Amino acid sequence: MSTAAAPQSRPAATTHEVVNQPPPLAGHDVADDPVLLEGVAREGAAWHLEELHRLGRTVGGEEAQRWADQANRYEPELRTHDRYGHRIDEVDFHPAYHQLMDLSVGAGLAGAAWADGRPGAHVARAAGFMVVSTLEAGHLCPVSMTYAVVPALRRSPELAAVYEPLLTSRTYDPGLRVPAGKRGLLAGMGMTEKQGGSDVRANTTTAERAADGSWRLRGHKWFTSAPMNDLFLVLAQAPGGLSCFLVPRVLPDGSRNTFRVQRLKEKLGNRSNASSEPEFDDTVAWLVGDEGRGVRTIIDMVTMTRLDCVLGSASGIRAGLAQAVHHARYRSVFGAKLIDQPLMRNVLADLALESEAATTLALRLAGAADRAVRGDAGERAFLRLATAVGKYWVCKRQPVAVAEALECLGGNGYDEASGMPRLYREAPLNGIWEGSGNVNALDLLRALAREPEALEAFAAEVGAAAGADRRLDAAWAELRGELRPAEDAELRARRIAERAALVLQGALLVRYAPGAVADAFCASRLAGDRGLAFGTLPPSADLAGLLTRLPV
Repeated sequence: MSTAAAPQSRPAATTHEVVNQPPPLAGHDVADDPVLLEGVAREGAAWHLEELHRLGRTVGGEEAQRWADQANRYEPELRTHDRYGHRIDEVDFHPAYHQLMDLSVGAGLAGAAWADGRPGAHVARAAGFMVVSTLEAGHLCPVSMTYAVVPALRRSPELAAVYEPLLTSRTYDPGLRVPAGKRGLLAGMGMTEKQGGSDVRANTTTAERAADGSWRLRGHKWFTSAPMNDLFLVLAQAPGGLSCFLVPRVLPDGSRNTFRVQRLKEKLGNRSNASSEPEFDDTVAWLVGDEGRGVRTIIDMVTMTRLDCVLGSASGIRAGLAQAVHHARYRSVFGAKLIDQPLMRNVLADLALESEAATTLALRLAGAADRAVRGDAGERAFLRLATAVGKYWVCKRQPVAVAEALECLGGNGYDEASGMPRLYREAPLNGIWEGSGNVNALDLLRALAREPEALEAFAAEVGAAAGADRRLDAAWAELRGELRPAEDAELRARRIAERAALVLQGALLVRYAPGAVADAFCASRLAGDRGLAFGTLPPSADLAGLLTRLPV
């Protein structure tokens, strides 16, 4: 018989008790953001605020957040052939992706603003786009392209008469069918080719006129997102030069147009959205605009998608800030909440300052776009230059701001479950899509050289804040010198774009933001006392005043 002592009972393990962790950031109104709400009202869409709050509550809910996670976790899959060997070129999406699309199209974020005669309709749409961007950015690519295609399509009134009523629909109707028989349409674009990239005049896709007045395309595109959209604007070389064409996936007789999806791209981020390489081979198309004027035609579309890049980047910065603030409010370190720690307050206040500057500029551009489409020549001139400036700078700031916000969460932010890695992967996209930083900086130089009215409109916007802050006045005087024609202008194009963006943001904040915000911006972005990292605001900055502008 064993004489070994009986094992002693032990107290229950308590190592897995979860303490000092924030609750999920869910069940809140994403639109409950003073900077966003003030900007929407200021730019002429106060009538939209109630609907914006409804959308904000949906986006802030657990169900919508689950859709966002699933749409990125279960990525689109390409099916080139059916079970019998027929070529079908279809992409399958997780049901969560369709839920997101239904939410955004139903909220009017696709083409609906073009059918809304109310002043501020495009501002209302921009605000909704920003709210949904905080949830999930990938599905907004086809939404954005659908919005942007309308002004380009109007260059061919007979095509616009057929398709615009469906492009402006609030009904999401997926699946490849005859476009005219659907309840709503989505549109895309095909410009980029492997040998040219941003140099679209190097495109080799060809177009030949058919006997029935349509055209036939032959070629290969390198990046064409959302291949399951119904219609695409495509650039191709016609006998008269580079031209723009409308390519439907399904022809009026119900047959599939030749749109061979060779593969889907494996991308850094934006994984819920399918980006493809389609091949055209005797593909039926219709000319949009004048032959040989393809760039001029499609630039109307590019202008609007660049605006969405600014909106999306401003929203990405704010989404990162919201997560950082939420974490800091609940997490205790060294005996105090993170949000009460002086250095963390500096970081969060600096991020809030960056976010407010980006959001204010983005909504000012949306307001200009709204008034420009209603015939305001001055706003159109302002938009020409300011869109390039905003696209360059706000998209450059998103990756560094999101990285700083992720760091506020420490290791928790590096965990995929936090959502921060997805936000970080998305951050570089808007800086690349619709022209990289160099492309937009050089576009700014072209606007300065060819369109003096654009500089006049920009100067009037900055001049409206003259005398309100000596640091802004000094920065504007310095920038005016940079804007003069010079042989080395291309070499300095990025510096010019950066300074123009900061001066414009400073002028807007001086005019519209609380004094604490405007003062801190001018001190840290326009004057000499500027650190290179976030969290380097000078001791004179009113951190408490800045932290009252937080979105959550």
